[in-house]
Amino acid sequence: MPAFEFEGRTVTRGEVLALIAGFVRHLRGAGLTAGARVVLDTGVTPEAFAVRVAAHVIGCQVVGLRPGLTREHLRDILARDIDTVVTDDAASRTAPAAAAAGIPLLRADGTPRPPAPVTPAPDDLTARGDRNGIGVVHLTSGSTGRPKGTMVTYGALSQGWALQPARWTDRTRRLAARYERFLLFGTLTSAVMFEHLGLALLGGGTAVIPDQPLRFPEVFAERRVTACLTTVPRLYGILDAVREGAVDTSSLRALVVAGSPLAPHRLAEAAELLGPVVHHAYGQTETGMLTVLEPEELAADPGLVDSVGRPLDTVELTVRDEDGRDLPADRTGEVWVRLADAFCGYWEDPQETAEVLRDGWVRTRDLGRVDARGYLRLTGRTRDIVIVDAIIHYAGPIERVLASHPDVDQAYVVGVPDERTGEAIHAFVVPQPGATPDAGALRILVARELGEAAVPAGIVGLTEVPVAPSGKPDKAALRALLTPR
Repeated sequence: MPAFEFEGRTVTRGEVLALIAGFVRHLRGAGLTAGARVVLDTGVTPEAFAVRVAAHVIGCQVVGLRPGLTREHLRDILARDIDTVVTDDAASRTAPAAAAAGIPLLRADGTPRPPAPVTPAPDDLTARGDRNGIGVVHLTSGSTGRPKGTMVTYGALSQGWALQPARWTDRTRRLAARYERFLLFGTLTSAVMFEHLGLALLGGGTAVIPDQPLRFPEVFAERRVTACLTTVPRLYGILDAVREGAVDTSSLRALVVAGSPLAPHRLAEAAELLGPVVHHAYGQTETGMLTVLEPEELAADPGLVDSVGRPLDTVELTVRDEDGRDLPADRTGEVWVRLADAFCGYWEDPQETAEVLRDGWVRTRDLGRVDARGYLRLTGRTRDIVIVDAIIHYAGPIERVLASHPDVDQAYVVGVPDERTGEAIHAFVVPQPGATPDAGALRILVARELGEAAVPAGIVGLTEVPVAPSGKPDKAALRALLTPR
């Protein structure tokens, strides 16, 4: 079975190894050694996968650029002691910033390919990474005003639940068996996508890279897809299409849903319309996948429809009160996790690192409770964030940008449930005396400073802001103003 299907061609596992070996030689020839910091600006291709693995073989620190980063974000990233940028686009978005920073840009037209096919030698595929060194930096959306990066060591990467078949548990093997034809799309910089791609390839499956534009859910039948990752909003679109017409999803064996809250009634609907294929998962960029509710569990106990499942066997999970004490079953508190492949800190942000990493445990800043059987139910978040299309947006930076407008005195941002995007960003602004803020101008300001994805879906003017007993602005009351009565 091939490793990849892409643009009408198949790529075998042997050919992938040859690609990796060629890129190892190519990158070494460009002067890269263990510890070098390499930015990857690549698409979703077999070659893009191979060049990333090659950078890991050498022992580089790999920084993947996700789609949607603004020019300001790119300049900020490339100012952080980057040694080389590798791109598969002759008109690379990184070229101006790389040139301005004096950073070498390795590229080729179309897809990056090593100069010539090679027969791998042992040294080409011998990993040189330092177990304690940084292997990858996963970037967030940049909605904090500066892209936040989660750093993962080579030692942690080697402990990943999906990447070590010899240590797979029964649950992992069951999932891998469904990944015969795994739909690979979006971006290889996604920690979750790369994790599940590894599961597919190491389990003997094929990564199917679809033609563009990608059409859901038609792609399932067109490419005989058996497994797919999806965000909650995309799941809703799939369900709408299945409900409205004759859409063939019979090839699907695993649809893994994660990224933002999934309403219980929609999970029940998904199970009814799609059959026993929906896996409801929970995880973070900092940790990878933490829990999963398998379809067989939901079928056996429909009462689990509001659960995100049980922790993976590699994950320790506890719920704590505000003082850090473990809580008993069915008590709500903050979710903490410990696992060997968690991140080791935020890129150039020791203060945030100290806030989240405590004695080997990761503070998720999500609220939830665990029942006596070990099933986790999430109830909220301690962080002031909005998750839109599985992308985290911090309220603070958006508020600061809005408040910087000369017509705005105060600005507050909340998230509200949205059928299509999971949540939507809504802003409340208090005008300066005598001023009338223009919503269009405010949206343009946010787009310029933080990117289009951070633009509020709605902007409401207020003369005064409700105040909580603590004396702070009452965001629950603001959110209630947007909730139909």
